[in-house]
Amino acid sequence: MPDSTPLTATLTEMPPPPKPAAVAAASPKPRPKRVAPVAAPAPAPAEVPADAANATAAAEIEAPGATAEPEVAASPEIIPGAVVAAPVLPPRLDLAYNVYYGTHGFLIGEATYRFEHSDNQYRIATVGRARGLAALILRGQGKLQSRGLITASGLQTLEFAVERGGPDRRESAVFDWELGIVTLHDNRTATLDQPTFDPMTIMWQFYFTPPTGDVVSFSLATPRRVTQYTVTREETEQIEWSEGTIDAERWHRRSDDGKTDAYVWLAPALRYVPVKMRVVNTDRGTLEVLLRSIRVDEAKAE
Repeated sequence: MPDSTPLTATLTEMPPPPKPAAVAAASPKPRPKRVAPVAAPAPAPAEVPADAANATAAAEIEAPGATAEPEVAASPEIIPGAVVAAPVLPPRLDLAYNVYYGTHGFLIGEATYRFEHSDNQYRIATVGRARGLAALILRGQGKLQSRGLITASGLQTLEFAVERGGPDRRESAVFDWELGIVTLHDNRTATLDQPTFDPMTIMWQFYFTPPTGDVVSFSLATPRRVTQYTVTREETEQIEWSEGTIDAERWHRRSDDGKTDAYVWLAPALRYVPVKMRVVNTDRGTLEVLLRSIRVDEAKAE
């Protein structure tokens, strides 16, 4: 997963992944609305990993871990500049999460991921807030933002930025897909292998292009590094969240040094968004993130 980021951190009544369609106009005065889950036909067997919200310098969700021999699913190739009309999505979607320390419900923060789009451009942003005793330790807010294009292969990042406590502590990674490089916050550059995501786009990518198979490999770029990940689907479990019980696929990744295990539970009925994430680190303890609600722009929640 990405380097430690400041405290950060649901798609139910959503049409199936589009067959590229035109973007509907946003309502001039959108009002958030909670949406209850509905059964939705899931795309062919698909699984996906994802990055996690973070709460106290969240040991980034090292996207689910790898064990390997199963055949690696062919990852969609991102074609630089190949843009298409945005899918039929509401103009704005919010995924709201609670962040816990440990696995027994000690709430330390909240995080909301907001996805907005217009034509073939997207923006994903989040603001996390410490609560309870954690607020005595953590200062300020952690903000993450990804902006880029919606292409035939899903989301293609142009910039990913992390703000740790204030604008003067902003770091970014800038993606140049034509040259095939990403420029990190200290002006170092790294190669953009295919596919490469950032910690925000990996949470949404598989709505657009669900992977197949039980093993998925990709690169994850943050302002400080580019890391290779292989994640493996282990089994399907029932997860309790605010709307009841839902089936979710558990994906796992273990860090190369064996000190960190990261898990993410993806719900096919919610278009494979993460309903639960967990990072277990031998030095830092356990951080857990649980989906609290999905809010959909009312103009598009028909």
